[in-house]
Amino acid sequence: MAKFKFVAVSNQNKTTSGNIEAADRAAALSVLSEQGLRPLSVKEISKASSSILGGLGGGKVKSEDLVIFTRQLSTMIGAGVPLLRSLKSLEKHSESAALKSTIGKIVYDIESGATFGDALAKYPKIFSDVYVNMIRAGEAAGIMDEILNRLALQQEKNASMRKKIKSAMTYPMVLMVIMVVAFFGLMIFIIPQIGKILKDLGGPDAKLPMLTEIMLGISGFTVTYWYIVFPLIGGAVFGVIKYIKTPVGKKQFHRLVLKIPAVNQIIKKVAVARFSRTFSALMGAGVTVIEALEVTGRAIGNTVYEEALLAATEDIKGGKQLSEIIERNEDIFPPIVAQMLAVGEETGQTDTVLVKVADFYEEEVDAAIDGLSSIIEPVMIVFMGGMVGLVAASVMGPIASLSQNIK
Repeated sequence: MAKFKFVAVSNQNKTTSGNIEAADRAAALSVLSEQGLRPLSVKEISKASSSILGGLGGGKVKSEDLVIFTRQLSTMIGAGVPLLRSLKSLEKHSESAALKSTIGKIVYDIESGATFGDALAKYPKIFSDVYVNMIRAGEAAGIMDEILNRLALQQEKNASMRKKIKSAMTYPMVLMVIMVVAFFGLMIFIIPQIGKILKDLGGPDAKLPMLTEIMLGISGFTVTYWYIVFPLIGGAVFGVIKYIKTPVGKKQFHRLVLKIPAVNQIIKKVAVARFSRTFSALMGAGVTVIEALEVTGRAIGNTVYEEALLAATEDIKGGKQLSEIIERNEDIFPPIVAQMLAVGEETGQTDTVLVKVADFYEEEVDAAIDGLSSIIEPVMIVFMGGMVGLVAASVMGPIASLSQNIK
C-alpha cells in the first residue's frame, strides 16, 4: 500500500489537498473520483518522507489505549452506531498517534471491501490472534457489541494482571541493580584504598586473613581487567537474553521457571487464569473448540502450556473430552480446572464455568504476588546486609590483628 499526496477540486469548485493510501496511482485517482473530487495533482510520497512521518506518528500501541478503544467501540456499536462511523469517530478523538494511524488504515481497508476481522489481522503486533478471531466470530454471528464487550473485559483483566506482576517485580529488580552497583563500587573504589592502608600499617610481609586476601584479589582483578570484566558480563547477559528468545531457549526457560519453588506456583496460576479467560471468551464468541485451543495456546505465553493444548487438539479430533485431557496434565493444570470443565461440558456452559475459574485464579495470583513481595523484601535486605557484612569482616579482621601486634 503506497501513500499519495493530492490536490483536487470538489464539485463546489473548492480546492482541497491531503494524503491518501492506495495500491497504486491509478487506484488513488479512482478513489478521489468516487469521492467527487477532480484530481489536479497526485504524487507518491517518497520513502524518506514516509519513514519520517512513520517515525512521528508511529510507535507501539499501549495496552491501556487498546482497552479504551475496545470499550468505546463496544459502547458505540451497542448504541446502534454503524461500524465505519464508530471507527472514524474513534480515529478523530484518539490520543495515541500510533492507534490513530492504524484505525485510519483499518477504515480504508473496510471501505475497500475487507471485513473488520481481516482488516485487524493486518496488524498482529496490535491486535492478537484472540482479538482477531473473536471479532471474526462476532461478525459471523451478528453479535459484535457483545463480543467487543467480552474483549474489553478480557483486556482489562489481562492489563490489570500484567500491571500487578510488573509492580511486584519492580522492587526486587531495583534492589538487585543497587546490589550490583554497590558491589562493583566497593571493589573498584573502596577495597583498594582499604588494602593500601592495611599494607601500610602491617608492612609488605604482613599476613592478612584469607577472607581479606580473597576480597583484595577480586578487587585487584576487577580494577586491572575492567575492560574484560564488564564487556564479559554484558555479553553474557545479552547472550542469555538472545538465547531465551530462540525457540529452543524459550522452551528450556519456560520449563525451568515451572520448576523454581515459589515462582512456579505463580506462573501456573497466571497461565491457568489466562487459559480459562481466553478459552471461555473464544467459546462464548462461537469459535470452534479446535481453533479456540490453538489460539489460546499461543495467547498464554508459555510454550509448555502451548504444547499441551496443541496436543489436546489431536485428542479432541479423536473424540475425547477436553476435561479428560486436562486431567491427564495435572502437573500444569490443577485438578479444579478439569472438574469445572467436566461440569461445563455436561451443562453446555463451558464459557460461563471457565470465567468463574479465571476469576478464582486471578484472585489467587493477587494473593500469591502479595505473599511473594513480602518474602522478597527481607531476603534482598539479608543479601545486601550479607554483602556489607562480608566487606566489614574482611576489613575489621586484619585491623584487629594489627592492633594486637601493636600491643
